[in-house]
Amino acid sequence: MSTPLPTGNETTAQASQSTLQWVKITGDPGDADHLDPSDFPEGGVKAWSTALGAFLIQFCGAGFTTSYGVFQDFYARTYLTDYTPSAIAWIGAVNALLIFSVGLVSGRLLDRGIFRLSSPVSLPLYAVTSEAEWIFLSQGIGSGVAIGLTNVPSVAVVSHHFQRRRTLVMALVITGPSIGAILQPIMLNNLINGGLGFANGVRVSAGMISGLLLIAYFLMHTRLPPQPKAISYTRVLQNSWRDRPYVCACLGMAAFDVGLFFMLFYLQLDSRLHGLSEVFTFYSLTIFHTGSLMGRLTAGVVSAYVGIPNTVVGCSVISSAIVFSMIGLRSVTSAALIGMSYGYFSGGFIALIAPLISYLTPEDLDIGVRIGISFAMTGIGSLFGAPICGAVLTSHYIWWRPAVLAGSITTCGTIFFVSMQLILKFRQKTAGGGIV
Repeated sequence: MSTPLPTGNETTAQASQSTLQWVKITGDPGDADHLDPSDFPEGGVKAWSTALGAFLIQFCGAGFTTSYGVFQDFYARTYLTDYTPSAIAWIGAVNALLIFSVGLVSGRLLDRGIFRLSSPVSLPLYAVTSEAEWIFLSQGIGSGVAIGLTNVPSVAVVSHHFQRRRTLVMALVITGPSIGAILQPIMLNNLINGGLGFANGVRVSAGMISGLLLIAYFLMHTRLPPQPKAISYTRVLQNSWRDRPYVCACLGMAAFDVGLFFMLFYLQLDSRLHGLSEVFTFYSLTIFHTGSLMGRLTAGVVSAYVGIPNTVVGCSVISSAIVFSMIGLRSVTSAALIGMSYGYFSGGFIALIAPLISYLTPEDLDIGVRIGISFAMTGIGSLFGAPICGAVLTSHYIWWRPAVLAGSITTCGTIFFVSMQLILKFRQKTAGGGIV
């Protein structure tokens, strides 16, 4: 899901609409009876094992992708020294884009009843990541497709087993990406830079991920029948582009992701090249993701008091300022403050993406598709953000340049969010308090 990726609330919101869409599309009273809330297990071995399997997939997929800063650091300083930072960043950028794009396809396959094929297909793709010499094809494309195949279906299938407890269970499942993003950078840094070296270290990581995915495959079970008809993306897209607040939100999300992926890819490398200790730089991404987890956990509480759009604007404004502050990264204290603070406010922003799109969508049936469209827009920022920042960084590592560029683009995103809020306020005023 802006997952840093679509690995949290974005996919949760899309999944939470699955059952509702199925009932409304069929229009069959018998189907509605079958999906009566009292008919959901709300527990039991299959239900909780499915939730555990979904957690493992989220831990592996998003945790691996958001650890790319470890690889960016290692590739730039040791393994791919003949390549520019921009060229290296394309590996992680394409990986992130594929998670968004393939997720749209795999989510629809789940609706059509094709679920248990995704994990067996993804397993060899993870294995290829650990063996192939062509890093871009294996890590960029192979693991991107693998994670995209499992990301959305793993969360959506939880809605087959829970109705009353769905929000709670999905909240537990989507802690997987945050925990994976905290632990996997530590593991990768110690494996790659320790005694095992790059090749064996990546093999160990891929082996662990493949093993956990195999366990998840046997743990997860579908329960509801396939949807007989899918929502039309074309119809919703045509309507969405006439909705100015929604368009502003999508453009703002794409711009925000430029700063997000600049931080994700370059924070560890920046810390290391400024002479900070190896021990600290190994934990710089963990500090970032710990802040992100805290931001995600508190964003809902804050938005309940000040409103979702206002909270999104506030997180975006502060995040933009923190991106500019990368210019002043010189010490352990500054790196820790930047990582923790940006992680917190960007995490709060990410947690509210799906609620924001839901807030901006008048028809319940369109929420899942609108979130999917916003994924595609966000993917543009994730694809081009880090490579463009790497290009202005150059091989001489002039750090103020990408900080200014990423901060400026993120500020443009803030302007889009402010515009969104102004349009909403105007609509509320002219419509007597309701969004039209």
